[in-house]
Amino acid sequence: MPEQSAQKTLALIAHDGKKADMVAFVIDHKARLREFNLVATKTTGQLIKEKAGLDASRMLSGPYGGDAQIAAMVAEGRVTAVFFFVDPLGKHPHDPDIQSLLRICNVHNVPLATNAATAELLIQA
Repeated sequence: MPEQSAQKTLALIAHDGKKADMVAFVIDHKARLREFNLVATKTTGQLIKEKAGLDASRMLSGPYGGDAQIAAMVAEGRVTAVFFFVDPLGKHPHDPDIQSLLRICNVHNVPLATNAATAELLIQA
């Protein structure tokens, strides 16, 4: 089901080892990101609010189901793109939720940036 809102929604997620990169990305693109509804996992959303001054609807933390909540939003057509800065060197106890989110983005043909370089290209598009 396509998104009903005129304003599109972006999901912002970052592993602990990549949260500083996400905050830097958001600060660098603050003006552009204001054009979107933002949704984030709990800690990432809190940092975005504190460091960049942007509001994002906050889901649960990733390990507590936040990644799964955002995956459901993607499956329902409520998210336009996902910016998920993944730490490929870290261990993540909620890896099944992470893999599910990545799969759901691919199944529903939703743009997915897993690093700052790809996010940079997407935000300019």
